[in-house]
Amino acid sequence: MKENGHSIKEECYVTSTQNRKSHNSETVKKNLTTRLNRIEGQIRGIKGLIEKDTYCDDVITQIAATQSALNSVAKILLEGHLKNCVVDRLNEGDTEVIDEVLVTVQKLMKR
Repeated sequence: MKENGHSIKEECYVTSTQNRKSHNSETVKKNLTTRLNRIEGQIRGIKGLIEKDTYCDDVITQIAATQSALNSVAKILLEGHLKNCVVDRLNEGDTEVIDEVLVTVQKLMKR
């Protein structure tokens, strides 16, 4: 996956079953951090709306927008994971990764 002309993953590897790592490019890390900072601000804003007794529908609308933003972060991470980590592990003959991906997708679909 290309993000602003840079590969979303520089490297993805498994050092052991307990210590898996993925290395996002600096561009992707910055993009995700910016998104998460914005989400953090949205959550603080929602808290403020509740403290000010803002109309419930307006608060719910802001919650939905925040959930959508968080889902976007998850989609970026999932796409990079599928295109890199999962492919690498499948190429190494590690088919257990398929079950892991299914569990992850099920978690995302619960929302």
